[in-house]
Amino acid sequence: MRIDIMVRFHKILISILIIGAVFILLSFSVYLKYKNSNVFNGQLAFNDVKYQTDLGPRTIGSIAHDQAENWIIIKLQNQNWQIETQETVIFGQKVKNIIAKRGKGDPWIILASHYDSRSFADQDPNPENRKLPVSGANDGASSVAILLEIARILPVKMDKQMWLVFLDDEDNGTSSGTGWANGAQYFVSKLTEKPDSVVVLDMVGDKDLNIYMEKNSNPEINIEIWDVAKGLGYSQFIPKYKYGLIDDHIPFIQAGIRTVDVIDFDYPFWHTTNDTIDKVSAKSLKIVGETILKWLEQYPK
Repeated sequence: MRIDIMVRFHKILISILIIGAVFILLSFSVYLKYKNSNVFNGQLAFNDVKYQTDLGPRTIGSIAHDQAENWIIIKLQNQNWQIETQETVIFGQKVKNIIAKRGKGDPWIILASHYDSRSFADQDPNPENRKLPVSGANDGASSVAILLEIARILPVKMDKQMWLVFLDDEDNGTSSGTGWANGAQYFVSKLTEKPDSVVVLDMVGDKDLNIYMEKNSNPEINIEIWDVAKGLGYSQFIPKYKYGLIDDHIPFIQAGIRTVDVIDFDYPFWHTTNDTIDKVSAKSLKIVGETILKWLEQYPK
């Protein structure tokens, strides 16, 4: 009887090991498929949004901010991007921009996103929440995730110069004068030459995606991107002007650089404690990611 029990136990154990091995092999094959795919994967981008929000609010000076910073750098290094960082102190806060470079020559294109989240939810409908930090699932994490997925897809050898820039300290501004887009201002101040075009992404993962042209943005690039979205059948890009915003694109524009802000400002959870992962969708991330990739592919020579 005891021998029968041991035999059965070993059979069960072997079955479990076989099932586990099959699961690992299948998971690894899926990973390899995505790793080597040049198609924008909305689910992978969504996973990157979730990773950031699971860290907690990425406010300046927080542990979560440092963890997000290190994670971004490691992911980019794993995709063989050349990494540089810029560090400074603004309003007493340590600020670090992350720059990933690939390719040489002309044209020179920059895609940018801020990676910090807001330190207080001043727009929250509940006054008791207005001193709490913002999770920043859409406002920060969504655009970071799109840039990281684009970083995975773009080839090592390119016929253009590409920079992916992760800007710090965009979302810490106050009416008392601490200012907005501080990382972007510092980044632009260090440029010795002007890129041909800059696209800033911000709040682009909303489940109810409606992206209007932003009034302060370069009209030519606006038309290019919105025409690409139309060609892809993405009605979420609405070819009308609605908002004029202060965002990371403004320092570039003030420096005379062709720049647009791709942003869905019709987001009811902006600067509230409800800017959480459940408001973001893989579908929206894919729509924006595919549009930007197609625009890069068709970029005027």
